[in-house]
Amino acid sequence: MGWFWADPAPTAPHALPTLGSAEPPPGCPMHQKSSSPTPAPAPLPTPSSDSACPYKPGEAPPSGQSPSYISKLNPLNYMPSSISNQREASEQTVSLPLERETSTIPRGDGFGTWEYPSPQQMYNAMLRKGYTDTPAEHVEAMVAVHNFLNEGAWEEIKDWERRFGGGLSRGWEMSKKGEEGAARQAAREALRSGNAGEEEPKLLRFMGRPQEPTPKARMLGFMAKVYPSAFPDNPPFDRHDWYVQRRTSGGQTKEVRYVIDYYSGPPEPSGEPVFYLDVRPAVDGPTAACERAMRWGGDVWWRASGGSVREEMARQKAASMRS
Repeated sequence: MGWFWADPAPTAPHALPTLGSAEPPPGCPMHQKSSSPTPAPAPLPTPSSDSACPYKPGEAPPSGQSPSYISKLNPLNYMPSSISNQREASEQTVSLPLERETSTIPRGDGFGTWEYPSPQQMYNAMLRKGYTDTPAEHVEAMVAVHNFLNEGAWEEIKDWERRFGGGLSRGWEMSKKGEEGAARQAAREALRSGNAGEEEPKLLRFMGRPQEPTPKARMLGFMAKVYPSAFPDNPPFDRHDWYVQRRTSGGQTKEVRYVIDYYSGPPEPSGEPVFYLDVRPAVDGPTAACERAMRWGGDVWWRASGGSVREEMARQKAASMRS
C-alpha cells in the first residue's frame, strides 16, 4: 500500500472503483526485507508466494562487489529512480493507462505532493520483482484501491496531528468527550478559522513492513486463537510505517512515526470489497504513549460514563429555561 513517485503529474486522484472484483494488491511492490543483497547485474530473486510486496531491502555488499540493488533506490520511498512507463512484457495482453496520479499528501521536502504510479508502472515493477502471476487486466483496479487506501490513511494521520500537534493539553481537550465530541469540536474550529494559517503535516518518508506484524496485530492474533468467538482471525494484509513532519505550537518541527495496519473486511452485499485501517502513532516514547492513551481512554470513558446522555440532558434543560 505504499507506492509513491516524486515527479509531478497533472492528473487528479480518482475514487475507489466500484468494480466488484477489485481486490487489495498482493502489496505494494517494494517492501520486504531479505537477508542477502542482490548485486547488479545479477537477476533478481523470485519472491516467496506469501510475500506481500516484491521489494526486499538487502544489506550493503562487501567491499569490492558491485553496488547492491538497495543502494540504487530513492531513500525517501524505497523505489527505483526510474521504472518504465511503457508496455514491455510479451505476456501483457491488455493496454494499461500510462497516466500517473498525484496524491493529496504533501512531501516533506516541500516539492509538491507525492505521486502514485501509473497502472503500467506498477505492472512493470511487479514483473521486475518476479510477480508474473498477476493478471494485467486487474492492475488498474489494484492501483485505484491502493491510492484510495493511502488517501484514507493520510486523513487519519491528519486527524491525529490536528489533535496532538498543539501538545498533550490540546489533545486532551479534543479527546475528553470521545470521538463524536472531537469531530464536533474540529468542525466548529474549522468554521471559525477556515483553517487559516494552519499548516498541514508532511510525509517525510515511508516503508512497508508486511512481514513484521505490529505488537497490536500480534496481540489480536493471539486473542483470536484464545477467544475465537470474540476476536475474528483476520490479520492485516499489509503494514506500513509513515514518518511525518509535525509542526508544533511553538513553530518547531518534529518527526513522528505512524504505524498503519491494513485490514480487509467482509464484502458488501453487492460484492464490493471492504477495507479498514488502524492508524496510530508508534510508541517510540512517552509522548506517543500518552497520545494513544488519551484518545482511546477519553472515548471509552465518555461513552461508559454516559457523557452523551448528560450532554443531551443539559441541552434540553438550557432550551427549556430559555423558553
